Amino acid sequence: MTPPWLLPAFVLVLGYLLGSIPFGLLLTRFTGAGDLRQIGSGNIGATNVLRTGRKGLAAATLLLDLLKGAAAVLIGAALVDGGGPMVGAMAFIGHCYPVWLRFAGGKGVATMMGVVTAMYWPAGIVFAVVWLGALFGTKWSSVGGMSAAVSAPIAMFAFGRIDLVPVSLALALIVLWRHRANIARLMKGEEPKVGSSKQKAATE
Repeated sequence: MTPPWLLPAFVLVLGYLLGSIPFGLLLTRFTGAGDLRQIGSGNIGATNVLRTGRKGLAAATLLLDLLKGAAAVLIGAALVDGGGPMVGAMAFIGHCYPVWLRFAGGKGVATMMGVVTAMYWPAGIVFAVVWLGALFGTKWSSVGGMSAAVSAPIAMFAFGRIDLVPVSLALALIVLWRHRANIARLMKGEEPKVGSSKQKAATE
């Protein structure tokens, strides 16, 4: 007899492994753009891919990181009753702390957007609007990402999806933690803006 915990455990691990696929690193390596970890901030996210000068690769990285978060939620919901949010969260953890890269992953903003959108699409729209608005309004990629992350639990609460507030809040807090170096630079007035010749911030 199959233990009842086996399928949920398998799906959680599957979500983590899906999220841990380093698309930015793979795309830059396969297209001859070099080892992303040796470029710019060394981060594996779309912002650092953009520092290679390959805008198309950066866009593809952003899209794939978003899609893996959304896919994890959908897979979890399909295989385990109510499993979508937790499997999505595991994909997010996988992106931030991938086993393949000794747990040194990205900041998780794009993957979080995919998770949030798949859990409840109106909150995903809020996420995207806040992300773009803060990014273009301040020219700080880190501020855009952090603002978007914080908007997710607020949007879930405002829309009455109280059940999704805990997981979205947990992801937002991890995003803030992953941006702690950026926060320190912002407080010192040393955070470079997007397009700046001094832009070396480790952000996604």
